[in-house]
Amino acid sequence: MSRIFISGSSIGLGLAAGELLINQGHQVVLHARNAARADDARRTLPAAQAIVTGDLETIAGARDVAAQVNAVGRFDAVIHNAAVGYREGHHITVDGLPHVFAINTLAAYILTALIERPKRLVYLSSGMHHHADAHLDDILWRKRRWNGSTAYAESKLHDAMLAFAVARLWPDVLSNALEPGWVPTKMGGPGAPDDMDQAHLTQAWLAASDDPNAQTTAGYFYHLKPREPNPQSRDSALQNRLLDICGKISGVEIE
Repeated sequence: MSRIFISGSSIGLGLAAGELLINQGHQVVLHARNAARADDARRTLPAAQAIVTGDLETIAGARDVAAQVNAVGRFDAVIHNAAVGYREGHHITVDGLPHVFAINTLAAYILTALIERPKRLVYLSSGMHHHADAHLDDILWRKRRWNGSTAYAESKLHDAMLAFAVARLWPDVLSNALEPGWVPTKMGGPGAPDDMDQAHLTQAWLAASDDPNAQTTAGYFYHLKPREPNPQSRDSALQNRLLDICGKISGVEIE
């Protein structure tokens, strides 16, 4: 049995992964943005060990969620699932950051840095990351005209970069990324063509499976199979720049 924390798991793929892991006999702690979503998740999945509540849009909120997770105890795995999607407008947070970057990139970085180091880390990327550019010179969209789809794709590239940077820096941790497919969740929209029955399996497998193929690090997967990620995600210089940018913005360092 493993103990697993899943960010952004009150609905959608995070909740589905949590349910699968619980059915496999694992202990799962969920995360919801607010109390109403936490109540919904508790009704849907009462077997969850606990539900952490907090808004990852702000630096303070992400710090608080990490503190709550650490208060629950140490985890064997953390699945970084929380995200907003590709149809988002240009919303600036109280920290002065585009909220797509704040939630999809920076919150994953902060949670990685502050949650007590688990044995396994799993990051949800997206098939849209394959054609993205990291755009580290304009990661906050101050020079470009906003495009929600491009911002999302960039953030999912950043998540893969973060997974591989952590794999390099923390050799005692299995750190991997995956794309779940374009599926008809609230984020994906009703017209998404991929299979919902497959979309939550890989993250659960990477978090808890005894399969030797899941006990790897710096891997990128789609439906339980390795897939080549965007080459920029493997660039250690770009990874270091991303960590440096996130560290300076958040005031949190990955040790």
